[in-house]
Amino acid sequence: MKKSHAEIIREYGPFDDAPRVNGVTFDGRHVWFASGEKLHALDPESGAQVRTIDVASHAGTAFDGRYLYQIAEDRIHKIDPETGKVLSTIPAPGNGGDSGLAWCEGSLWVGQHRGRKIIEIDPETGAIRRSIESNRIVTGVTWVDGELWHGTWEGDESDVRRIDPVTGEVLERLEMPDGAGVSGLESDGRDRLFAGGGGSGKVRAIRRPR
Repeated sequence: MKKSHAEIIREYGPFDDAPRVNGVTFDGRHVWFASGEKLHALDPESGAQVRTIDVASHAGTAFDGRYLYQIAEDRIHKIDPETGKVLSTIPAPGNGGDSGLAWCEGSLWVGQHRGRKIIEIDPETGAIRRSIESNRIVTGVTWVDGELWHGTWEGDESDVRRIDPVTGEVLERLEMPDGAGVSGLESDGRDRLFAGGGGSGKVRAIRRPR
């Protein structure tokens, strides 16, 4: 297993109207992050917040190329980012114990913090397709270039790790600085991973190793 210190490229926030950062996703232009009662769109180049959507947003956030998905307590809402309307709702697999959320190849991937696993579900019905065990609390989840990454956060220790998507074996760990927890995770599809910072109200850009 490779192990190194996470290279934090940039920090965004905190923002006046976002007491914390829960889920994080990226739509190709903007980083969206969940703050509890709103989704916020952030321009990652300028660092400016460009808009918000009023919607319950207690944990992970995902984007499928057209729609946003947001964990709200024990449900997952499908949201039209243009109008802000909730289009449909499915049950979250952890019944409120859900954390990260990611989209990949027609499935939603849901992190379970206390359950210490990542669950693949049907985005239309919420039916469970498979489960990957972890040996740490799972926070954010993301896929990039066929790699499955997730965040962990226990006490003051947090890291971002790449795992084998079949066995769950940890292949690589990027250790975060003390106190810099990871509450949500998303790739920009290239060399950046965007990590939510929980109660710090910050979003951090981390360099993805090649």
